[in-house]
Order: sequence, then C-alpha cells, then structure tokens
Amino acid sequence: MLIANQGTLDANDHRQNGNRLSIGVVQARFNADITEALAQACHAELLKLGVLEKNITLVQVPGALEVPVALMAMAKSLKFDALIALGCIIRGETYHFELVANESGAGVSRVALDNQLPIANAILTVETLQQAQARQIDKGRDAARVAVEMACLLETI
Repeated sequence: MLIANQGTLDANDHRQNGNRLSIGVVQARFNADITEALAQACHAELLKLGVLEKNITLVQVPGALEVPVALMAMAKSLKFDALIALGCIIRGETYHFELVANESGAGVSRVALDNQLPIANAILTVETLQQAQARQIDKGRDAARVAVEMACLLETI
C-alpha cells in the first residue's frame, strides 16, 4: 500500500507534480487575517508543486456559506483540475457556528461529488482565534498538496 508523503515534497513523485494543472481557489473574506494567511500559504505551495501562476485562479466570497456557490460555478466552467476551499469559522456564543460549519462542509462535499472534481477543504473550524492562527499556514499548504495529488490521481483512474 502506498502512503502519500505528508511532510516533504519529492520532485520525482508524480502525485505532487502540478505543472499541467489548473487550480481554482475560493477564499472567504470573513476572518480575513486568517484566510489571507491560508491563501498565501496555499498559493506558495501550489507554485512549489509546479502549478503555473497563470493556472491559479483565486476568487473571494463574503464568508464560508458562500464558498460552495463559487466552487459550483468554477466546477461548472470545466476549466479546473481541482479546487480549493479556504475559510475560517471561529466558535462564538451561539448555535450559528454549527450551522455555518456543517452547511459549508456539506456544500463543499456536494460540489465535489456532483461534479467528480477534487476539492481540498481548508475551511478551518476552530474554537479560538489562537487555534486558527496555529493552523493557518499548515492548512493552506496541505490544501494545495491535496488538490494537486487528487487531480493527478484522477488523471490516472
């Protein structure tokens, strides 16, 4: 059984070769400091994986609930090999956190399955701002790696 290398990049690993890929990224603006850090880490990792700058498309939406709608539009365009969802939901004092987290997650999954298109979901769902800050860089990088690996995998199936 092959296990993807999660920690480091291997230039010879075809699963991490994004040079032929077109990647769409949807970034929620809510909690902008966190989502901007996610987007920057994701973008840098996509470039490191060989995705050409001209083949990375970033769109921004107001919040996590709007991410699936933008993903759906990108999926329907048939221009992308994989998509990435970036956002940050921090628990507050009301039930709103659960609604936003559950519905955005379900929406992202539905778009991926309905369109048979890999979507790396990096919409953080955390208890505190500090938890989000601790994850923003790694999760941005992880999303890029997942998108590239899944796009390459689907090319071979």
